[in-house]
Amino acid sequence: MKLLIVESPSKAKTIEKYLNGVYTVRASVGHIRDLPKSNKNAIDIAAGFVPKYEISKGKEKVVAELKNLSQKADEIILATDPDREGEAISWHLKEILTEDKKIKAPIKRATFNEITKEAVGEAIKNPRDIDLNLVKAQEARRVLDRLVGYDLSGLIWKKVRYGLSAGRVQSPAMRIIMEREREIRSFIPEKFWTISGLFETIKKDKITLTCTKEPTDEKIVEKILKKGQEEKWFIVDLKTSQQKRQPRPPFTTSVLQQTASTRLGFSPSKTMQVAQKLYEAGYITYMRTDSTNLSVIAQNQIVSFIEKKYGSEYAEPRFYKTKSKNAQEAHEAIRPTNIEKIQAGNTEDQKKLYQLIWQRTLSSQMADAKLLKTKIIANIKDRSIPDFTANGSRVLFPGWLICETAARGEDVELPEVLKDQDIKVIEIKSTEKETEPPSRYTEAGLIKELESRGIGRPSTYASIMKTIEDRGYVTKEGRTLFPTDTGDVVSSFLEDNFTNYISDDFTAKMEDELDDISNGKRDYVKTLKSFYTPFQKEVKSKEKLEKATNLGNAPEDIKCPLCGGQMIVKLSRAGKFYSCAKYPECDGARTIEGKILEGPKETGEKCPLCGDKEEGKLVEKQGRYGTFIACSRYPKCKFIKKDEAEEAKRKTGVKCPMCKDGEIVERRGRFGIFYSCSNYPDCKFAMKAKPTGNICPICGSLMMEGTKTIPERCSDPKCPNFRPDKLNKIS
Repeated sequence: MKLLIVESPSKAKTIEKYLNGVYTVRASVGHIRDLPKSNKNAIDIAAGFVPKYEISKGKEKVVAELKNLSQKADEIILATDPDREGEAISWHLKEILTEDKKIKAPIKRATFNEITKEAVGEAIKNPRDIDLNLVKAQEARRVLDRLVGYDLSGLIWKKVRYGLSAGRVQSPAMRIIMEREREIRSFIPEKFWTISGLFETIKKDKITLTCTKEPTDEKIVEKILKKGQEEKWFIVDLKTSQQKRQPRPPFTTSVLQQTASTRLGFSPSKTMQVAQKLYEAGYITYMRTDSTNLSVIAQNQIVSFIEKKYGSEYAEPRFYKTKSKNAQEAHEAIRPTNIEKIQAGNTEDQKKLYQLIWQRTLSSQMADAKLLKTKIIANIKDRSIPDFTANGSRVLFPGWLICETAARGEDVELPEVLKDQDIKVIEIKSTEKETEPPSRYTEAGLIKELESRGIGRPSTYASIMKTIEDRGYVTKEGRTLFPTDTGDVVSSFLEDNFTNYISDDFTAKMEDELDDISNGKRDYVKTLKSFYTPFQKEVKSKEKLEKATNLGNAPEDIKCPLCGGQMIVKLSRAGKFYSCAKYPECDGARTIEGKILEGPKETGEKCPLCGDKEEGKLVEKQGRYGTFIACSRYPKCKFIKKDEAEEAKRKTGVKCPMCKDGEIVERRGRFGIFYSCSNYPDCKFAMKAKPTGNICPICGSLMMEGTKTIPERCSDPKCPNFRPDKLNKIS
């Protein structure tokens, strides 16, 4: 038996059909080993930054199956993704499979940039050993991110709030957002005027001309308007020129994320999820890449298709220079595996993204678009005021724009006029405006900025965007990222105390050093040691700093509602507020708008956990799901009093099928309501909907509530009765 291991079950299915039963194909379902969540024993720094890996939770069955199959195999090929992460997964697989020395078959590595029959077959014919330099590069990145994140996050928990985080790339990204925000806050708008006029040509055509200057002095505006109305106008000059527009390179990961955000409204994480599905189905090449290269075979196919579809005059083979000096995540840009497949994908999102990739790939090998640019310049006879102009453009030859129509724009036709020809002014007017501050970043804009500064890598951009939003550092309104008070405080704290470590130069230099490890140019231990030794000292030196949540004195007119004393600005989970400077002796508080805040009301009960020793008291608090009663010493004491009436409502009366002891109860999580065992965390049984108490006749699992059209269905997604509507159709 020959065994081939990939990461994804979908990828496994696609590959298996290409191999005609020659190989048994299985999936590791991503990483099978990782660092433990607790950092205490995760990395042995003294031994040379040696990570101590453990099998990821829930992967025990996967590992057992792979080991069992490997013992029966006479050949094992690891065919995980063609990048650092993929190389690391292959290494972990090999380490686990060979640890008990029961497996005798040779273990080799195979990589392919696209999941096609030809590419997979060629890769299997030419396997190689695991690239340990790539593995070390991934390991260095993982270890460094863990050490930096753990140390900085721990400090932020103490100085700001528990549950927040900082990171090697995440924190520079927030710094960039806050730098722009401070520019906006300090921006002082200035008045200016735009001036335009409606004119009539000799042939009675209408044309709008705009003043080339935007005066800031109203007297100058009045002068231009007066003369413009009184004097005679003529065509000063008529300029025409042919221009060429070159197509853009095929997609890299970051540019795909930016374009999908702009044109499709996809978040970076959504773009990567959809692209992953397209890749696993064999429709596109690997979607994590810095490269703009196309293989010679692919390029020839693309050019041939262009000639057949549009004509030979539209085809122009092109080679693009990759901007990233460390482009090594893969060897090709993102492209369709078969350019003749114009549409592909199993969902609307997949179809839209595939179309975007197809158009960009095709247009990258097409001829320049040729445009005719026209500029009309007009003025009064003595030319004592600034020129007025109008610009037009017309496509002479569409070239690549015939394919990528979204980049075309509209033709702007100008009326026919001649130089020195008179024109008649119909109306001339001014509009008062103000200069605007720089715009806030969108996700696409921030990715572009990070890339231009050499911060992060294609595989990290989506996770960075998600992390800063999940941590509550930014909120997204439409596509625009707005920093929150928490994001502001955390970023300011890091900028004030760790400037060097979150600067552009340092972060980009660190990325280069990590890349050098993958090329065998730098030593793993020396690189990590040279960074972490001074960094750790720097973190320890900041332990005695005051809490960053104290943001300075409130305005003099803002007084404590209880004692009438001075107030200070503080940061809470809900944002900024005014707190009495004498707190905790006085707990007077106001909203940032000045409204009086009432503190938690005492119930008159001691805390059952710490009331006797620490004098904890039970108080009413407001949470995201309403009022609840908890200890006044939270978070040091996390006692929450259960509401018996609410507890009764949450019970379903259905026994847990896993532990046979607990009862299925309603719970609320980050994704909404779900149902799980009352013995959690000892028993981790959970289901999406409320159990009905019935048992599935097919698989024996609990039945649960469904929809209006499907009142009841099996709780096991693998069971055919999970979709009884389809089951009925089949039968």
